[in-house]
Amino acid sequence: MNPILGGALAMATWLASVFFFRFWRVTRDRLFLFFCLSFATLALNWLGLAWAPALSEAHEGVFLLRLLAFVLIIIGVVDKNRRSSRSLQRREHGHF
Repeated sequence: MNPILGGALAMATWLASVFFFRFWRVTRDRLFLFFCLSFATLALNWLGLAWAPALSEAHEGVFLLRLLAFVLIIIGVVDKNRRSSRSLQRREHGHF
């Protein structure tokens, strides 16, 4: 049963990645690109766990993939906030 659930989770996270990629193509907002990469990384994580049932979730490879996915989300949010604050500062100083 675990490989089936792992495959379903891999498919769901891959689908989320595809949606974020599509949003990025339309808006060119880097936050969507970071989310796309993050969900693709999580899809690889779930796919690896589904294909190798001997791996536990505490395995360092699994942990590092998840860590990378969440670091990508953090980088995307920080990047978005920095870009927003810079554009706000430009507006306050009259630079458009």
